[in-house]
Amino acid sequence: MYNSIIRPLLFAMNIEHAHRLVVAVLRAIGRIPGGRWLLHRAYAEEHPSLEREVFGLRFKNPVGLAAGFDRNGDIYRELSAMGFGFVEIGTVTPRAQNGNPKPRIFRLPGDRAIVNRIGLSNRGLDRAIYNLRRPHEGVIVGCNIGKNTITPHDNAATDYLKLFRNLYQYVDYFTVNISYNTTSQEYSPSSREEITAILNPLFDFRRGQNQYRPILLKISPDLPDEQIDLMTDIMVDTPLDGIVAANATASRSGLGSTHEQIAACGPGAVSGAPLTRRSIDIVRRISERSHGAYPIIGVGGMMTPDDVRAMLDAGASLVQVYTGFIYGGPQFAGDICRALAEQPRPETPKAETIPAGEEHSSDDAAAAPTAAETQTGPASEK
Repeated sequence: MYNSIIRPLLFAMNIEHAHRLVVAVLRAIGRIPGGRWLLHRAYAEEHPSLEREVFGLRFKNPVGLAAGFDRNGDIYRELSAMGFGFVEIGTVTPRAQNGNPKPRIFRLPGDRAIVNRIGLSNRGLDRAIYNLRRPHEGVIVGCNIGKNTITPHDNAATDYLKLFRNLYQYVDYFTVNISYNTTSQEYSPSSREEITAILNPLFDFRRGQNQYRPILLKISPDLPDEQIDLMTDIMVDTPLDGIVAANATASRSGLGSTHEQIAACGPGAVSGAPLTRRSIDIVRRISERSHGAYPIIGVGGMMTPDDVRAMLDAGASLVQVYTGFIYGGPQFAGDICRALAEQPRPETPKAETIPAGEEHSSDDAAAAPTAAETQTGPASEK
């Protein structure tokens, strides 16, 4: 029914109008007694082989929904019921912002891609807290955080810390988004000094808390390999818990749509099938450089179960989908999980220590989980 009736209707609509309709329908279902149970029965797949323990959290399966779909945390419980092992909300900024002028999201069906220049549109910190206060036992929720567009780059760390402090009790992990490539005012800190200036206040705050919240860094696929190596080294040298690789790309390479179709979309970042190979290559590079000792969430171009398997084989501990969900429909997460359960990934030994010379150099390294613990469970202090 989805492919023959619902999808053509949604694809006939402006993509933002279609998204609002989907959010409204899922919220309505969630309000009905037993609504989320029905979603779970219809779409979710559960199997012991799908379970993962990563950075001290137990995931029911490795397939998560990437930030951007549930920007304000409106429907994360319904999305989890549909079979996602975790849901990352956001990107959340301290203050609400409208983003770029519309239209700003476009489909390229021939490429199974989306072009997006939305510009971190969201309703701000207060709205996210309001939604996250709802009971969500058994739902793993991550929060993707970023600075407001109007915040000067020199004050970016203040925005990130404000979000981190106020959302700390409500979510299970944080993704620090430094790869904005959908706005005309790009913000992408690239030096070690710029990035650690954002991360260090988060580490300092976390050190004083009774609960441990993993911190991950989301990077752009447009970084040269030398910059990807730098991001990996920052992960190894600090209490950072992992990397999310990668965001959408500003590149137009690999698109098969006509020049007129691409030009009609205007500027923006491309997500979907054209990103598959690059995102897998980035994850493999990070995994090899870090000796497979740190969790990586692989995202970008996960359109089929084979894409997900390739990403996991490249070294990802978990994956996230976005465009694949839009094209694949409500059964997408369940379809991937069924395929993974039918051909489970062989178990491989996890590194128990980080090679000499590559341990966390920060004074508070003891507050962070060890390499083995990020894969198998939290440190004793957590």
